[in-house]
Amino acid sequence: MAKPQIQAVHPSLFGALKAQPQDPLLALMAEFRTDKREAKIDLGVGMYRDATGITPVMRAVKVAERILLETQTTKGYMGPEGDPIFVELLKPLVFGAAMAKSDRIVGLQTPGGTGALRLGAELIAAVSPRANVWLGEPTWPNHRPLLAAARLGVEGFKHFDKTSQTLLFDETIGALTRAAPGDVVLLQACCHNPTGADYTMDQWRTIAEMLAARGLIPFFDFAYQGLGDGLDADAAGMRLVLEHVDEALIGYASDKNFGVYRERVGALYVVSNNARAVYSQAMALARANWSMPSDHGAAVVRLVLQSPELTRDWTAELDMMRARILSNRGRLAALNPRLASVARQRGMFSQIQIAPEAVARLKDEHGIYMVGSGRINVAGFRDDGEIERFAKAVASVQGDA
Repeated sequence: MAKPQIQAVHPSLFGALKAQPQDPLLALMAEFRTDKREAKIDLGVGMYRDATGITPVMRAVKVAERILLETQTTKGYMGPEGDPIFVELLKPLVFGAAMAKSDRIVGLQTPGGTGALRLGAELIAAVSPRANVWLGEPTWPNHRPLLAAARLGVEGFKHFDKTSQTLLFDETIGALTRAAPGDVVLLQACCHNPTGADYTMDQWRTIAEMLAARGLIPFFDFAYQGLGDGLDADAAGMRLVLEHVDEALIGYASDKNFGVYRERVGALYVVSNNARAVYSQAMALARANWSMPSDHGAAVVRLVLQSPELTRDWTAELDMMRARILSNRGRLAALNPRLASVARQRGMFSQIQIAPEAVARLKDEHGIYMVGSGRINVAGFRDDGEIERFAKAVASVQGDA
């Protein structure tokens, strides 16, 4: 009896896959690196830079790393919760000394602020899959993809008008009015990325009252504490909201204010009357997503916060960083009337009124690299000379020279 002929079938898993367009910011970074002009200026990458053009390792971080090198006895696994001491030591910075003691707050270490936001989004999807997340725009470009990847619906509303350089508070209130009870509102606690436009305390109070009255859940992206008006001032609006609501999520990043960008150091905090169950659910999701976070960056931050001397030095250097950003803002605003709003904004970013064609001319004619949306990293200027050159170049491409 003849054996049946078996025809080999070789299905392609990736054959129909389409290449994704390159991220515009990553493409801009690559183009800047290959630009041979000595006087080029990088205002695109979202990292703090000092007067030499580098992102420095903070003094307290260096000391903590030396301590870690000399005293760490193991590189064994941590649990999905990460470093619980790191999470606890951050709480007074995030919530204030009094609120940090609440047993309604639970937290886990995450791979950076992005990991915290993703874990929070996964948690929302697990417990309330039909909830929509309301998102003020323009916003950090990764917010929408991150929320969509967690299978959440996203409703956008206009947060900022680039032409008038004003925060659109009526649009925010309108969105809160349209949101259904149980929906989530993503709010940046301070130093708004990309606009630098933050709510006033009176506006935060109105938001808090609306969230409480409408049964909405705030989800805070808290990525730049200390780089706006100071550690407590930058947390004040969020803390006011937390006094009014029963539940909230906070995605916190230590990457920026400790200068440990490549270590990816963050935490997700959840405020709830059912804190123990929330913690167990978040632990299970963390285990499924990354199993266990990396240790080094969180251990460094923990050592800084455990030492009063290192904490003082870290705070002092953070104050210097903030002062440099504010100085750059004031200088830029004084040199070009069209940039006057930059002085009123806070944090590393502003989104200036400039056409994409003018952005392209800045790059081609002046070696000035910035995002096409008009976002600039105010901390990217190395000195007053670069600020002056930028202000003049903007005037020239806008026809003011």
